[in-house]
Amino acid sequence: MTTDDAHRYLIAYDMPDDRRRTRLAKRLLSYGDRLQFSVFIADCKPARLVRLKLAVGQIIVPSDDSVLICDLGPVRSIDSSRFSFVGRSRPITPLDVIVV
Repeated sequence: MTTDDAHRYLIAYDMPDDRRRTRLAKRLLSYGDRLQFSVFIADCKPARLVRLKLAVGQIIVPSDDSVLICDLGPVRSIDSSRFSFVGRSRPITPLDVIVV
């Protein structure tokens, strides 16, 4: 994936149902990195973001669940120094790594 039109997204969710929450977490792991129990980051081009939103929509119950997808901006302008942790940190996949 080139980073020309990809954006980094912060995704957080609040879900009362354990089964749906587990399904959503597993699905989000296929898109990006887990930073907290219910917080992920994902680098997506527009088409991949559409697929991510469709996948989320197939798992959640809109009247009970809440999923925040926040656009942090173009991947090419974001580096790991933008993220800071207090306490235990989690690794963020570098831009030059390709996961197959």
